[in-house]
Parts: sequence; structure tokens; C-alpha cells
Amino acid sequence: MTVFQAILEKIKAYDTIIIHRHQRPDPDAIGSQVGLKEILKTNFPDKKVLATGINEPTLSWIAEMDEVAYQDYEGALVIVTDTANTPRIDDDRYSKGDFLIKIDHHPNDDAYGDLLLVDTTASSASEIVTDWALTVGLALSDAAARVLYNGIVGDTGRFLFPSTTAKTLHIAAKLREYDFDFSAMARRMDSFPFKIAKLQGYVFDNLEVDENGAARVVLTRKVLDDFNVSDAESSAIVGTPGRIDTVQSWAIFVEQPEGHYRVRLRSKSIVINEIAKRHDGGGHPLASGANSYSLEENDQIYQEIKDTVAHATH
Repeated sequence: MTVFQAILEKIKAYDTIIIHRHQRPDPDAIGSQVGLKEILKTNFPDKKVLATGINEPTLSWIAEMDEVAYQDYEGALVIVTDTANTPRIDDDRYSKGDFLIKIDHHPNDDAYGDLLLVDTTASSASEIVTDWALTVGLALSDAAARVLYNGIVGDTGRFLFPSTTAKTLHIAAKLREYDFDFSAMARRMDSFPFKIAKLQGYVFDNLEVDENGAARVVLTRKVLDDFNVSDAESSAIVGTPGRIDTVQSWAIFVEQPEGHYRVRLRSKSIVINEIAKRHDGGGHPLASGANSYSLEENDQIYQEIKDTVAHATH
């Protein structure tokens, strides 16, 4: 039995299914989670299917979460999408169910779960969920197609990232056959508030770039407060340094209320996720996250980026 089929059989065996995703969600986290929920609701209308996690205000236009009670986990199947490791799972009740399935496209460094579907060649968890549903013969709905397409577009950077394959485009084309407002979705994903535009200006003005294209910028609490931007909203500028032709890899250090820094690492072609792993993080080869607990560690991370880029370009 294939993993695809094994997941389908587990779903058929449970009356209650609760779907989790990672903290601080992006469009793929919500797209894969809610897309799977909509698929299961369409094909198994008698089952109780719930999506749990904190509602992210900046992404409420994609979908919102359900109210999930502790008793819902009794004898339930739990599925976690788009989450590489257990500390990042939103809602720590994921372990309270009867059986746990992991569906993900990140490197499988934390092989949690009783049944795993991990495909690091996929552009997104939304691509995996769609591929799974189409392969096992489940019907999709317009609502499922909408959020899954959002997830793929989000994690491929509108099909610009190297993770975009012929299979990605084929699956996206299948989703576009369904009835949802593609243009409105695209406009929403491509727009941002005026305050984010101003923050982008700050990033360009304060970006530090070395001779090889390694770059960094620090967003302190004062900067975020001055621009009236939350930590979640600041994710909108993560790709900003990469629009500069000479920038190859970059880090955005975002100061947290507790005093440490959330580090967003990105790269055009040079692998940087090993740097993230050394600093309480991880992720994709070209898109990772880490944590820094001092200004000295900030400098250390930037030095590692500079060394990595210098080694790759010489």
C-alpha cells in the first residue's frame, strides 16, 4: 500500500479529523490545512473535520480557524500540514489524538507522527495535498481549489522560486479549472498597506550589503513601532532585499517583545538552511528561519552568511 493510499484509509477509519499547521502561518500553511479540510468535507460529509490554530489577522481573507474543544481529540485522527518540527506546530494538543499524520515539504529532520508524507521536491504542502487528493480519486471543491491555489502561489513566490516544477504548474492548472476569483486573489496577494510601503523604504535605506551580495537589515521594536507594523505584518518585506540585483542572500532580524530576534533568511541560489539549523531554526535550502538571542549572535549569523556567499562566489 502506498503512503497516499494509507492516508486515505486512515481518514476513512476516523469520524473526527483535526488538522493543524505551523505557528505564524503563511498562505501555504493555511492553504494546505484548510484545503485538506474542504476536500474531506466534500468527500466525507458525515465526518467532523476541524482546522485549529490561532487566527492570523493578515491572512483572515484566506480562511479562519474553527473552535476545537479538548474532547474533540478523544479518538480523533490528527493531521499536521506544512510543519517541519513539533515545536512549530500551532496548538500543542496535536499529540492528544489517537493517530498522527505529517504532511510536509520541508527537510524531514524531525520525523514525528505515526504516518508521514514528506516530499521535499514539492513546491508547497498545498501542492502535496492537491496531488494526494487527485491521485487517490477524491473530488475537489471550488473552496478547496481556492485556498490550495493560494498556498502554491504563496510558497512559489508567484511561480518565481526554483521550487516551481513542471508538476507544480500542472497541479496549479488543475486547480484553476475550478470556480474562484483568481484575479481578486492575485491582487490581494500582490498588495500591501501604505505603512508596509514605507517600511520597504526603510529597508532599502538601511540595508547593509557586502561586496559579494550578502545583506542584512535589523528591524528593532522602535522601528516596528514607528511604522506601526506588527511582527506578522513585517513578513511582507521579507523578499524586499532580493529585488536588488546584486543581493544574493540576506537576513532580516526582527526584534521580539522578549528581546531576542526572529531571523528570516532568504537566498536566490546559495543554500542557507544549514545556517538556520545552527541557530535554533531550519527550513528550506533557500528560505529558512532562525532565532538570535543577542546582538553578538546577530553579527555571527551575518558573518556566516557572508562566508557562505563568499565561498560560493569564488
